[in-house]
Amino acid sequence: MTPEETDAFILANTVIGVDVFVPEISLHLATEITPIWRASEAWLNERNVEPPFWAFAWPGGLALARHIFDHPGLVAGKRVLDFAAGGGIAAIACAMMGAQVEAADIDPIAQAAIRVNARLNGVEVAVAPGDVVGLAGRWDIVMCGDVCYEAPMTGHIMPWLTRLTDTAEVWIADPGRSYLPTRGLEPFASYHIATTLELEDRPFRDVGLYRLFPLAGG
Repeated sequence: MTPEETDAFILANTVIGVDVFVPEISLHLATEITPIWRASEAWLNERNVEPPFWAFAWPGGLALARHIFDHPGLVAGKRVLDFAAGGGIAAIACAMMGAQVEAADIDPIAQAAIRVNARLNGVEVAVAPGDVVGLAGRWDIVMCGDVCYEAPMTGHIMPWLTRLTDTAEVWIADPGRSYLPTRGLEPFASYHIATTLELEDRPFRDVGLYRLFPLAGG
């Protein structure tokens, strides 16, 4: 799809909504009244579209955004990367609080959704094309919302994120996923966030925010 077609696809398949946990930000979201909410795998394949993870406000991103709004001095004036950004809620929160923000997601439609959502909220967020894993660090803070949900994903990103701790703070927001590492993490905040049973297996998730550190001797 062209950029114009991608923007049109997002607008046609979402509605503007606000999550009560982070009312400061509006997003283009999938809801029960939008076609993409009930889209089958065949429907997505016909349109060459990955599952629309970008169209939902996930607990990890919500926790990061809430923490940023409640503690704006943590990001003001900093260079921030929102990694695996989805619809970009954490990136937008950082930009609203005065950070210089870059957002990364490997899904091209998520990249477009970040731009559309940033524009909706009147902020600038630079969108990194493609997979940034392995790049040298150019950020002061790298934040990751809900990235340890599969073993291959965790194995792909954690060595790189650990290397980045040499020059940046690395935050991971995790709502109890199975593959969160058991070492090298220091918790610094937690949030109790309402979810939907269409996305999660329970009505609430307890989301921990962690700083990542190099493993001793690693």
